[in-house]
Amino acid sequence: FCCVGALAITGSLDLIDKDLLGWWLCERQVKSGGLNGRPEKLPDVCYSWWVLSSLIMIDRVHWISKEKLIKFILDCQDTEKGGISDRPDDAVDVFHTYFGVA
Repeated sequence: FCCVGALAITGSLDLIDKDLLGWWLCERQVKSGGLNGRPEKLPDVCYSWWVLSSLIMIDRVHWISKEKLIKFILDCQDTEKGGISDRPDDAVDVFHTYFGVA
């Protein structure tokens, strides 16, 4: 995210292969619909922000399943007490609530 953001701010996104980066970022979406940060890792709500923001900057956000991601984030929500956790059935916290809403 930081590198893609720096390239975007400096108008240098033409220096990267957006399709290749988009493919790698889309590979972060797992069967549950959530996103992970690295291959073979569990999905985590915070990566909804990091991965989606990067995909938006390279105009490839339409390459992932928005419906599955929304379901994953909502499954991480504590509907009784409020807040969002990193994954379904985990304890909610401010960090993941922020990134889940953002």
